[in-house]
Amino acid sequence: MREPAYIVDLPHVYSGKVRDIYDVGDNRYLMITSDRLSAFDVVMAEPVLHKGRVLTAMSAYWSEQLSDVAPSHLISTDVRDVPQAAAIDDLAGRIMVTHKADMLPVECIVRGYLTGSAWKEYQRSGTMHGTRLPENLLEASQLPEPVFTPSTKAADGLHDENITFDQAVDLLGADLAEQARSISLELYRRGSALARDRGIIIADTKFELGHVDGQLVVADEILTPDSSRFWAADHWSPGSTPPSFDKQPIRDHLDTLDWDKTYPPPPLPRDALAATTNRYIEAYEQITGLSFSDWPGVST
Repeated sequence: MREPAYIVDLPHVYSGKVRDIYDVGDNRYLMITSDRLSAFDVVMAEPVLHKGRVLTAMSAYWSEQLSDVAPSHLISTDVRDVPQAAAIDDLAGRIMVTHKADMLPVECIVRGYLTGSAWKEYQRSGTMHGTRLPENLLEASQLPEPVFTPSTKAADGLHDENITFDQAVDLLGADLAEQARSISLELYRRGSALARDRGIIIADTKFELGHVDGQLVVADEILTPDSSRFWAADHWSPGSTPPSFDKQPIRDHLDTLDWDKTYPPPPLPRDALAATTNRYIEAYEQITGLSFSDWPGVST
């Protein structure tokens, strides 16, 4: 477990690459989304300004927009609802007070376009997660319909493993696996349609689902640039992968270096960090139609 980016006077539960989780009591968590950034599974030394606030703001937006598909674990994004957090500088706009959820042991991934590990598998075998796809698809081709492609949840530092739906049934049981698939597909369909109308393609995404009081809810982040691939619709053409609204400037810089993609990471230039901040903010504003400067903590 990593050291938390923010120390709060509450029981510390977990710190991942980006988020710190504390126990608020009353079956609630405090989730703090830091500005940490990982590339090639290595956490960079430098933060990306406001990244955590963008992820929090976007998750809150989607939680409201898609609440009729499935409720989320989100209770509040107001730092004043946790007095111990309100007393700490820089937490405004980057916290979520959530219900505790009994999380499913699978990542609920939905793919609408052929890219990433799915493209690599298709090149090898003409399949995606073991299911045969039409012939002669190109990189970044839109799939005939969105596909639920679950994966295992690997321990920290390891890679998730793609699994078939039948394997998900073995882990979850038939009814729960079908429910997770149905919710994930509808979340993707609704979210990607809204984003597409606003000039952004959501190529694929990852949802975390869990039970709160016996009800299946969406947890963690929802349709953010960290959990999804966002492409500019006007740059999309099958045959190549368009630029992403995420940490692409940093990945591009790292690819120019003689670095073996293991710890410690190399220092990052200011222009790559600034360009990454701008891409995250642009994605938020373009999808939501809101001004990021109005989100708590941004102008302070």
